[in-house]
Amino acid sequence: MADELSKVFAALADPTRRDIVSRLSVGDATVNALAEPYDVSLQAVSKHLKVLEDAGLVSRSREAQRRPVHLEAEVFDLMTKWIERYRRQAEERYQRLDAVLAGLDEHGNPLPQHEEKEGHAS
Repeated sequence: MADELSKVFAALADPTRRDIVSRLSVGDATVNALAEPYDVSLQAVSKHLKVLEDAGLVSRSREAQRRPVHLEAEVFDLMTKWIERYRRQAEERYQRLDAVLAGLDEHGNPLPQHEEKEGHAS
């Protein structure tokens, strides 16, 4: 999983490849259509697509003479699970920090603890 995840993150490290993925999220496209907005050769765009394909982010199929490029959205589930795990851990740390800070005054001194009165249900 980690190796697969590393390939995905490495593929998305390049801004052109991220833009290609963004454009493919709208729908499949041919290599020519994907290459249009870039001031690079068709061969350079094909190399970017090869990196995305090797990472499992896109696939190419044959439809008659066309070879549309398709975004493999399920690969994002792998990334999302990995990111979500660390997001939850960070959120828990922030909640603990909030609790500590709530117990301090504006000078960083602990606020006096309120003792419960006898006979008061806890």
